[in-house]
Amino acid sequence: QVQLVESGGGLVQPGGSLRLSCAASASIFSVNAMGWYRQAPGKERELVARITTSSYPIYADSVKGRFTIGRENAKNTINLQMNAVKPEDTAVYYCNTVPNYPGYWGKGTLVTVSS
Repeated sequence: QVQLVESGGGLVQPGGSLRLSCAASASIFSVNAMGWYRQAPGKERELVARITTSSYPIYADSVKGRFTIGRENAKNTINLQMNAVKPEDTAVYYCNTVPNYPGYWGKGTLVTVSS
């Protein structure tokens, strides 16, 4: 059974940093590009960062220069280092394959940026 488990969310002040992690089942991790998605209140889910199997990162314009995605192949894990966060980064963050598979969505991890 495929599992994606996100962790690391919390409350952070504007300008602060946070690091998210996603543990993935080995069956999907090694053969798929992986990505971090987010869904803010009242908005559709969007892809903010993705990383290929060869660790090439691609970012949405809204997070470019502030977020860094990485993958640890030995641990079947992807990470998202969030720096210089803004209130508009507040959302539930999810990981999934890219393109995403609806059946893989986990519970996500909530990030709240507020002073």
